[in-house]
Amino acid sequence: MATKGKFEPKTPVVLNPPKDDPITPEFLSRCNGIDSNLCYVAIKGKVFDVTGNKSYEKGGSYHVFAGHDASRALALTSTKPEDVRPDWEDLDDKEKQTLDDWMTFFSKRYNVVGLVTSPRSASTPA
Repeated sequence: MATKGKFEPKTPVVLNPPKDDPITPEFLSRCNGIDSNLCYVAIKGKVFDVTGNKSYEKGGSYHVFAGHDASRALALTSTKPEDVRPDWEDLDDKEKQTLDDWMTFFSKRYNVVGLVTSPRSASTPA
């Protein structure tokens, strides 16, 4: 696992307890900062509220992730729209570690607002 402090935010963040509310893929897709004031990004089925971070808003460098489970793209360190998908199980160990590092990074900065519901959800939550 990541060493303590490796992914600590520069400015301390006070987070709410993580929620496990069900979030449908359809609702998640609307939380893209355009169709809604909300801006969510999911990783391995866990939904993070990135609302207010300009990088995820329209025109931001990571807007492609907004409203999606971006697990595969994050694991591949890709911002290509075709890589923004929830499947990650077939990736190699190095890519899976990169994904776990992103999960740690997000977990230290953003509130978890729920879990994506889908036929795959039984195998995707972290």
